[in-house]
Amino acid sequence: MPLKKKNQWKEGRAAYAMILPAVLIIAAVALWPLLRSFWISLFDLRLNDPTRNAIHYSYSVNVEQYADRLPGLLRTVKREAGNARDGASPGLSVAQKKLEAVSGELEEDPAFRERLAQVNGLLDAFSPVPQELRFIPVDNAKAERLKAELQGIRKELIGLKADGSLERPDEVIGLTSALLDTFQAPNFVGLSHYKDLMSGRRLWESLGNTLFFTVFAVALEMLLGLLIALLLNRTFRGRGLVRAAVLIPWATPTAVSAMIWHYLYDGQNGIVAKLLYEAGLISDMGSLLSSGSMVMGSVIMADVWKTAPFVALLLLAGLQNIPASLYEAAWVDGGSRWKQFVHVTVPLLKPAFFVALMFRTLDAFRVFDLIYVLTGGGPANSTESVSIYAYKTMFSELDFGKGSALSVIVFVCVLLISMVYVKWLGADVVGRRAG
Repeated sequence: MPLKKKNQWKEGRAAYAMILPAVLIIAAVALWPLLRSFWISLFDLRLNDPTRNAIHYSYSVNVEQYADRLPGLLRTVKREAGNARDGASPGLSVAQKKLEAVSGELEEDPAFRERLAQVNGLLDAFSPVPQELRFIPVDNAKAERLKAELQGIRKELIGLKADGSLERPDEVIGLTSALLDTFQAPNFVGLSHYKDLMSGRRLWESLGNTLFFTVFAVALEMLLGLLIALLLNRTFRGRGLVRAAVLIPWATPTAVSAMIWHYLYDGQNGIVAKLLYEAGLISDMGSLLSSGSMVMGSVIMADVWKTAPFVALLLLAGLQNIPASLYEAAWVDGGSRWKQFVHVTVPLLKPAFFVALMFRTLDAFRVFDLIYVLTGGGPANSTESVSIYAYKTMFSELDFGKGSALSVIVFVCVLLISMVYVKWLGADVVGRRAG
């Protein structure tokens, strides 16, 4: 290998070695949680359902429940058969034989038989059964056949109950259902969560609420932030104090800001509600947080109050990078204040403006804590953002599968917004820097 090519090859390897830590950090911090969420979204995973509170790739049997429920069910069926009248005894005897056949087919597997003996030993000694001993995989075809057999037995028992042939029908039917629940079905559902969400109204309503909030809140924040930045960029007495005071809303934690505005909007003692009511802008002081048509405006107002200083800070940094000599040259050429703003300030402030716009758009689209504390997404889900919808699904309804699907949808939306900004708006910034 020529010396020049050999050196280039070494330099290339060194360059890849230098960026490798960054790639690994990005993969660990950004990609792994996303891939994990997408993987979970492919399963019907629900923490409030004992049969779906873990990922099951194939059928399995909860041996602890099986050992606890089957003997009780057999005893109950025998007792009912012994006390049966009006010809119900043959039906119960058949049910008993079918139950024994089901248990016999399961226990003909040596691994299952050994696991059952271990679990029975622990239960007899009043010892807890470890998690690793509770479940044992079962062939899918065999499990489905046995489940169908149990469902048939349950149907026959329901028929006997309708005939009034059972002494304690609910007990024997309930035990049969409990035995059915010992079979853990695989909960892989593929893209069903996404299909269900897309076909439902709630996702689109929450996305609509999120987009409405994002568009109006960001527009007002950019306008107000620009005005504040232009004011703070001027020289006047007490400018430092004003700069510090303006940043107070942004420095306040979002949850605290939401609580403050909740008190300000209060229908009994809220100052803002009182002022708006006295001005005739609202007909009822309590409508700011209870009227579906006004509550989103109330949320946007609170967000603008909190975040406009952040925008002003970014734009102020951009304004201070504009050379004063450009304004002096424009003034010498007879340019008015407005022309200086249009021809000097606007073009040179555009990069900082785009950065602030992108940050605020992405942040507003992911809004959660402000709305959750202020309105909880209500009334009637009128302020429910897609992030709040995902949170409620995952942590209130404990539906981790569907909640993960919503999280992936939020990520995809944020990714699309970022790509739009980088492609159409960010191109101008990059082009200027490259030039």
